[in-house]
Amino acid sequence: MKKALIAVLACGSLLATSTPALAHTTQAPKAALGPYGYGKVKLGMSAKKTKATGRVVLKMPVGEGTCSGWDLKAYPTGKNSVGLYISKRRGVAVIFAPKGVRTPEGIGIGSTMKQIKKAYPGLKTAASGFPYVSVPGNPTAYYAFFASKQGEIEELSLGLDTQDCVN
Repeated sequence: MKKALIAVLACGSLLATSTPALAHTTQAPKAALGPYGYGKVKLGMSAKKTKATGRVVLKMPVGEGTCSGWDLKAYPTGKNSVGLYISKRRGVAVIFAPKGVRTPEGIGIGSTMKQIKKAYPGLKTAASGFPYVSVPGNPTAYYAFFASKQGEIEELSLGLDTQDCVN
């Protein structure tokens, strides 16, 4: 009986060490926001290619403007907001971080300005007053941060330097 028990434990141990992914199949890790997009949705991608990912849903057609508003299917936004903008000329221009999603440097909704300054020492302030920084690893993009009066991030976006959708 002891030999059979040892063999079962050895096999169980071998199985656990040789296939660690089996223990984590209940929840896939969230993709990071940046440096080139979020998951399969990439900065600069055309509306047609973005739609083909199956990850987005049109929320606000272009109309007379230059950009259409979309939501990430997994993270629908409220009535008067969108999760990303797609420019007619630039493609995916701005992606807003859903709650719980972080940058590769660990910054997300709820992070403090102190944490942001530590993660991004090159932080600057735009003429409009919001903090922004060039995205590490992508010289054509920026992160913009919108903080509450308490200094916690309420909104975070990843955008193309050349985006033509938001101020």
